Amino acid sequence: MQMNIEIKTRVEKDLLGLKEVPFHCYYGVQTLRALENFNLSSTKLSHFPVFIKALAMVKAACADANFKLNKLEENKYKAIQHACQQLNNDLYHEQFPIDMIQGGAGTSTNMNINEVVANIGLEYLGHAKGEYQYLHPNNDVNMSQSTNDVYPSAIKIGLLFALDQLNLPFQSLIQSFENKSNEFSHILKMGRTQLQDAVPMTLGQEFAAFAHTLQNDLKKINQIMPDALSVVNLGGTAIGTGINTEVEYRILAIQALSKITNKTISSAPDLIEATSDMGDFVLLSSLLKRTATKLSKISNDLRLLSSGPRAGLNEIHLEPRQPGSSIMPGKVNPVIPEAMNLACYQIMANDLAITLAAEAGQLQLNAMEPLIAFKLFESIDLLGRAMRMFEQKCIQNIRANAEHCQALVDNSIGIITVLNPYLGYETTTRIAKQANETGASILELIRAEQLLSDEVLASVLAVQNMVHPKQKDAA
Repeated sequence: MQMNIEIKTRVEKDLLGLKEVPFHCYYGVQTLRALENFNLSSTKLSHFPVFIKALAMVKAACADANFKLNKLEENKYKAIQHACQQLNNDLYHEQFPIDMIQGGAGTSTNMNINEVVANIGLEYLGHAKGEYQYLHPNNDVNMSQSTNDVYPSAIKIGLLFALDQLNLPFQSLIQSFENKSNEFSHILKMGRTQLQDAVPMTLGQEFAAFAHTLQNDLKKINQIMPDALSVVNLGGTAIGTGINTEVEYRILAIQALSKITNKTISSAPDLIEATSDMGDFVLLSSLLKRTATKLSKISNDLRLLSSGPRAGLNEIHLEPRQPGSSIMPGKVNPVIPEAMNLACYQIMANDLAITLAAEAGQLQLNAMEPLIAFKLFESIDLLGRAMRMFEQKCIQNIRANAEHCQALVDNSIGIITVLNPYLGYETTTRIAKQANETGASILELIRAEQLLSDEVLASVLAVQNMVHPKQKDAA
């Protein structure tokens, strides 16, 4: 027997007419229309709490400015501040169900926050949800604002906090590579160029390079992006002219936003330019792509170094994470580096989407900004989770196959390079060719021809002399 459960509703009105909204919902009619219109990505606004909090911070800052200018009544001001604080305490986030991909240049997101803040505020004031005559989403919560200055400003604030959160897995992964560098500092192995034997190095040096390249990226992100993202167009309203605001409003709103976020927020020198330009978002995306490119290359290196184990390089051993085949018994795959590759490819693809969306803006506004916001938050979130996975399930537990590494060095043609200063290029070339043709080792051939004494060979082939510039002999 099927039961029909009646859902209590309230009637709300917008430009298009009347619509029934489930009474328990804190969002309103315009959010409901967005729900009906956009079901595209399955990623909802609620998936990114930092963005919701950033929107709430912007709304609180604007309310503060309007209150100080005597445009917003004290009871409404307190209700808005209460609602925004609730959102910043991680409450009511389920009330942001709209798709991150949405038409309207972010208007659906702005109205979602306006309606939720209004209805939380109404209950704070002792009124029912939807009684907007006491606190209105547009007239009060959105006072002196437009989607076109609120939305990009909130994106930037949200990205600042998202990057703060990214720092921890970033630094932890770097530290893990540094730890392995120290652990493997004594293990000699062959370096390779173009997948061919090159010259010796230590496994520690190889892992130190991984740490240093990521440290360089983190440094650049932390040097460049906080300043870029801290410049917002709040106060520009529709196209950057500041229509429907008072002269002091922008200054007061920026001051309040700096205090609320505990960050140094400043106003863009040209609000018209700042309203339409997506350059800072493109810059951040390019830095994230740069890191993803490096991490994918590192993952490729680890898969090569661990390949085999019996018919490959087999210089390192990755911790087994799961059976590798449904048909081949005993096979174990490098699934964590592979998963890191896939995450990195997604971030690279996001960068292309962001680039295309940034280019597609026309005149005084970029209507494609929702895709930019979506893909930037997604890239940061994905990068952080992938870094944690990589560090905890791969890097921490890598073991070196030290004896095998040494055996490959001993049998390599590559060590002939270190003997070049002592024997000359023509002689070393001849020895290398002979070693390749006969299968004999370089050292066997040199000793057979008595080209160098064992004492000189021992000095030349000492680890410190093969993997670093040679120290000047003492006088």
